[in-house]
Amino acid sequence: MTWLAILGAGLGCYLLNLAGVSLPAKVLDHPLAQRVADLIPVALLAALVAVQVFADGTRLTVDARLAGLAAAVVALLLRAPFLLVVFAAAATAAVLRMVFPGW
Repeated sequence: MTWLAILGAGLGCYLLNLAGVSLPAKVLDHPLAQRVADLIPVALLAALVAVQVFADGTRLTVDARLAGLAAAVVALLLRAPFLLVVFAAAATAAVLRMVFPGW
């Protein structure tokens, strides 16, 4: 069953790639297509962040990672440099885990 899923996923990726290469340039030059293509990486990154912040195995959880994300958002709103944003998120989560060990 696992091999069937792997083969199906591989075939789906190949067909998706083939569909993208087969599209005429007129379709790809459409402003809506370009806008969607620009937003897809942002949506994928947001989904990855959400999974890393709220998932704990197969359960949804709220812990120090959410506070770290909130600190990163505040730092971004204050237009802090990226390294400072990462440090603020990590430090916030670390301090909360140190103060509340079970969290």
